[in-house]
Amino acid sequence: MVMWSIATMVLTAACRTATAPTDSTLDTGRASRSLDILFLGGTGFLGPHQVEYALARGHHVTIFNRGQTAKDLYAGRVEVLIGNRDVKIEPGLTALQGDRRWDVVIDNSGYVPRHVRDSVALLKDRVGRYVFVSTVAVYDSSAGGVMNESSALWPAPSPDTEAVTGATYGPLKAECDRIVQAELGNQATIVRPTYIFGPGDETDRFTYWVDRVSSGGEVLGPPDPEAGLQWVDARDLCPWIVQLGERDQAGIYNASGPTVPATWGQVLQSLTKLSEKPVQFRWATPAVLKETGIRQPLVRQAAAPGVVTVSGHFDGHKAEGAGLHYRPLADTAEATLAWWRAQTPERRAKAENWPTPEQEQKALALLRTP
Repeated sequence: MVMWSIATMVLTAACRTATAPTDSTLDTGRASRSLDILFLGGTGFLGPHQVEYALARGHHVTIFNRGQTAKDLYAGRVEVLIGNRDVKIEPGLTALQGDRRWDVVIDNSGYVPRHVRDSVALLKDRVGRYVFVSTVAVYDSSAGGVMNESSALWPAPSPDTEAVTGATYGPLKAECDRIVQAELGNQATIVRPTYIFGPGDETDRFTYWVDRVSSGGEVLGPPDPEAGLQWVDARDLCPWIVQLGERDQAGIYNASGPTVPATWGQVLQSLTKLSEKPVQFRWATPAVLKETGIRQPLVRQAAAPGVVTVSGHFDGHKAEGAGLHYRPLADTAEATLAWWRAQTPERRAKAENWPTPEQEQKALALLRTP
C-alpha cells in the first residue's frame, strides 16, 4: 500500500495559470460589438457556461435544441428554436431554415456525421464563424505518444453507423470534424477538448473522485498512479470558446491542460485537501478490478475488441497561445464538490457507473491479502 501525506505537494505547478481566470459570468466586461450567436444545444454541461458568458458580454443568444430539458433555464433571456439535429425526426431543422444570418454558430451537439453535414449545409452561407466542439478522442491514439492538431484522426466509420458508443464515439466525431473543415474551410474553428471537469458535469466522472476522496479513509485508486491525466475546467473552456467566436478566429485547437503534465497520483493527492479525515490510497490491479466488476470513472481500462480508447498525451500549446488558461485544480475540485453537495438526493442517485461501497471494500480486501 502507498500512503500519501495530506501535506504533500498540491498541483500548483501542474495547474498554474498565466492570468487569473474568471468564472463564466463574473468580471467579464462587455464585448466591443454585440453579436448574434446561435448555439446548437445549449442546455447540457457546456451550454450554460457558454450562454451565460455570452449574455454577460452583451450578445444576442439563440439556442436550438429539442426543448425536452431545462425549458426555463434562461428565464426568457435567450431566443429558443425547437427542432432536431436529425432531419428524419420532426420538426428536424425547419426552425433554422430561411435567410436569417448569425455572426457565430457554436455547435455543441454534433455527434453523427449525417446530422452535422445537414446542419452545415443549411447554415454555411448564413454564418460568419462556425465553432465546432470536437474532442481529442478523434485522434488515432493506437500508437500513443504526443498528439498535436496535425496528428492522424480515426478513419470514418461505415455510413450506416450512427449509434454513439464507446467503440464509435471517436470515429464518428472525427468524421464530423472533417465535414466541418471540408465544408466551411476558413470559416471553421475546431476545438478538441480532453476531459472536461467542473460544476454542472453531467458525466459524473471527475465528480466521483472528488466525492469519494472528500469522504476520507482508505480509497481505491487506479492501477497506475504514474499514468497521466489531462483536463480542462468548463469555466475556462466555455468563455474561451465564445471568445474565439468574438475574435472570428480560425484554426484547430486541442483544449488539453494542465499546463504542466500531471499524474493520477498527483491529482488524487491534491484532492485529499477536500477531506477533514486522513486519506490513504491503495492502487488497484487489473485483476482486482475485473474480479469486483469495478469500472473506475476516467480510468482507461483494458477494452473489449474493437473499442476505441484514448492514450498518449495531447499537446495543448496552440490553444494556450490563443488565450486558453487553466485554473488550479484545487479551484475546480472545490467548486465541483460544492455543486455536487448542492444537488438533490434524486440527482445524486442518478450518478452512473460509480463503484459501490461494497465493491470498493471487496477490492481493498483483495489488495490487502498477501
